[in-house]
Amino acid sequence: MGKRKGRPGGNPDITKYSFKTDREHPLVEAMTLRMDAPTKAAIRAGKLPDWQKIAREAIAKALKEQEEQEDNNNIQSA
Repeated sequence: MGKRKGRPGGNPDITKYSFKTDREHPLVEAMTLRMDAPTKAAIRAGKLPDWQKIAREAIAKALKEQEEQEDNNNIQSA
């Protein structure tokens, strides 16, 4: 039998230390983004410190614009 890890019964105060967010939808999903080598090197060099947030906002903006376009197309065809 293997060596037991952790405290028997778990940590009763685990909710004190768990991840919390003030977002409407927590960031729990991940995707891969392909880019060219110079772009990756620039990001790794720190030229865009908050690149994840920038990418999320750009994608959200594109999705919103796409939805608006679809809504306009549905209104025009009705």
